[in-house]
Amino acid sequence: MSDPSSSEKSGELVSAAIDSDTELQAIRAVLGALVPLKREGRTRVLDYVLKRLGMTGEPLPPASASPSRTESADSFVVPPTSESRGQASDIRSLTKEKAPRSANEMAALVAYYLTELAPGSYRKQSISADDIKTFFKQAQFRLPSSAKMTLVNAKNAGYLESAGTGQYRLNPVGYNLVVHGLPAEASGKQGVSKKPRKKKASRKSK
Repeated sequence: MSDPSSSEKSGELVSAAIDSDTELQAIRAVLGALVPLKREGRTRVLDYVLKRLGMTGEPLPPASASPSRTESADSFVVPPTSESRGQASDIRSLTKEKAPRSANEMAALVAYYLTELAPGSYRKQSISADDIKTFFKQAQFRLPSSAKMTLVNAKNAGYLESAGTGQYRLNPVGYNLVVHGLPAEASGKQGVSKKPRKKKASRKSK
C-alpha cells in the first residue's frame, strides 16, 4: 500500500507548481499592460486595482517569496533558466555586458534579446520601431531621432533582414556580432596601433 503522507506531499508540490506558474502569468500580464503607460498612469492603475481588491495598506511579501521580481515596470528581471543561466537576463544588464557602440549594434542587441533571452510571453522572432523605442529606453541607451531609420540602417549594415512591413529579424551576421563580436575590446577588434618606422636619412655622396 502507498504511504498516504507521500501522496499528500506530492499533491502539495503539484499545487505549489501550479500556483507559481499562475503567478508568473499574472505578473507578465500586468507588466504588459503597465509598460506602455507613463509613471502617473501606472500609479493610478495600481492604486485602483489594490482598492478594488481591498489590499490597500497591506504589507508586501518578501521578495524571496515571489517567483519573479520586478525592479520597475520598465525593467523586468527573469529568474535564470537553462537557456539564460550565465547570461544577462534583462536588456539593461545585457547592454552593459555587450557595450554596443552604435544604434545599429544596439538594434541587433535588441533583436537578439527578444529572440533568445526575453521571457516566453515577450519573446518573438522580429522587431519593430516600437521595440527600438521601448528597449533603448529600458537599456538607458541613447534614443535615435528615428526608430524606423535605425532599423533600416541596421539592415543596411548587415545585422538585420526584412521580415515584413516594418518588421526586421536578426540574421546570422547580427547574431555573431552580439554573441562573438561584442564587446569590441574582448573580441580583439581594436587593433594595436603600430608606430611608423623612421626613415633613415640618405647620405649624399660628395
